[in-house]
Amino acid sequence: MTARRYRIAAIPGDGIGAEVVEAGLEVLQALATRDGGFALDVTRYDWGSARYKQTGAMMPADGLDQLRDAHAIYFGAVGDPGVPDHVTLWGLRLKICQGFDQYANIRPARVLPGITPPLRTAGAEAIDWMIVRENSEGEYAGAGGRVHQGHPEEVGTEVAVFTRKGVERVMRQAFEIARNRPAKHLTCVTKSNAQRHGMVLWDEVFATVAADYPDVATDKVLVDAMTTRMVLKPATIDTVVATNLQADILSDLAAALTGSLGVAPTANLNPERAYPSMFEPIHGSGFDIAGQGIANPVGAFWTAAMLLEHLGEREPAHALITAVEQTLATGAAFTPDLGGDATTRAVTDRVIAAIQGANA
Repeated sequence: MTARRYRIAAIPGDGIGAEVVEAGLEVLQALATRDGGFALDVTRYDWGSARYKQTGAMMPADGLDQLRDAHAIYFGAVGDPGVPDHVTLWGLRLKICQGFDQYANIRPARVLPGITPPLRTAGAEAIDWMIVRENSEGEYAGAGGRVHQGHPEEVGTEVAVFTRKGVERVMRQAFEIARNRPAKHLTCVTKSNAQRHGMVLWDEVFATVAADYPDVATDKVLVDAMTTRMVLKPATIDTVVATNLQADILSDLAAALTGSLGVAPTANLNPERAYPSMFEPIHGSGFDIAGQGIANPVGAFWTAAMLLEHLGEREPAHALITAVEQTLATGAAFTPDLGGDATTRAVTDRVIAAIQGANA
């Protein structure tokens, strides 16, 4: 049997990104070796803040062309205390997301085995969410500017851009996801009481698209009320769709409520597959622990499973999640963010052992 081969562009980026991406690639290789049905051709790119400090650019001018033929992009993190955050983000991650029209950001959140969530009274089973984030416009469209810089009358504007097409396509993606989940329920997050133009359009498009999905129950919640609902009534939530900024914040809260940002994954999807999609853990560059060997690789592993799922390799994706769950359930593979003392290396070795069928 000829193995299915996939071209993977690996961009470790900054801080602990390099550590967790390398751990993830090891796990993916272990899966490929065990499965035998697929193989990964990995190309690594040393793009990020170190490159910026040397060349003045986070990635080369033809960076998107270099990535265009990849089947998927495996991304680590971006951010460096020595470089302004807007430079690092817009110079790499957002350049890829917007350049490849990765308009649907998918962030699952659930409590993994062995982890005790902060919301002990709710129970671990209360959180099983799928957050769908509009990923190409909204508050992060990049529209706006600054005038009179350096003068007392300096003005900075940040214009949230909502297009009917942009809103509708992410709504449809969210409805499709909700339709295929057991609860078949979608919550629209909004702030249309105060933002009376773009967010009212957001609400109107949601109502229009909902008519095409009579099998999906819906409700609408203001973003501030959504934060309290996530904490106090987590079991009432299933699938969520929210704007770029709002879902960015809510999904970090979701990760914290499941135990740690270190376990949370993300997929930046171009659902039409006109461009490669990008997969990354959400925890950021973590410079305070970079180089110490204690970064939690679980978010990168879960992200790798989402990458495999996107490639159509469902059985290996399931095997990876199972191996992670088995490893965490022992309670002996918790990195410091989860209250343990395990190293990145130790967790990676245990997950690989579980994949290979050895004792985790």
